[in-house]
Amino acid sequence: MSKILMRFTGVGGQGVLLAGAIFAAAKINAGGYGLKTATYTSQVRGGATVVDITLDDKEILYPYANDGEIDFMLSVAQVSYDQFKNGVKKGGVIVIEPNLVKPTEEDKKRWKIYEIPIITIAKEEVGNVITQSVLALAIANFMTGESIDNKILKETMLSKVPAKVHEINNKAFDLGLEYARQVSS
Repeated sequence: MSKILMRFTGVGGQGVLLAGAIFAAAKINAGGYGLKTATYTSQVRGGATVVDITLDDKEILYPYANDGEIDFMLSVAQVSYDQFKNGVKKGGVIVIEPNLVKPTEEDKKRWKIYEIPIITIAKEEVGNVITQSVLALAIANFMTGESIDNKILKETMLSKVPAKVHEINNKAFDLGLEYARQVSS
């Protein structure tokens, strides 16, 4: 696998930081190198949040993504989408929550944009909005060519959440894969 750079954006409280930490840990668990760098406002809930994730089989020498280097971005908030989208390389993949993020026509020409109602799926199909970060993990992994074995990613995710929510998080992960397959086919 060559180096993959991902970016999750949202607002404080949506779980993007946790998703980034799980991805980086899963890559390490798979025998590679994983690193996350996060930026967020001092606002605990509601402020723009971004986490960049670097996954590589070789040692990561520089922890930050430069503008135009990100391969994949997932965004669940307009404010963060607008602020951080230019980090995605031309032709890169962006998954958006269509109820909360509206890309411009120019954006649609510049990037491959997929709409998956992540928050709606978490609320209505999984039954818990907190699982949106787990949906994001599965979607991102699928859209980046399953850069980490799904079994390892799921095991890492389960090790980071309380046992009482394992069942709904497994359901969220499986639904994330299902929706990613649907929109990309």
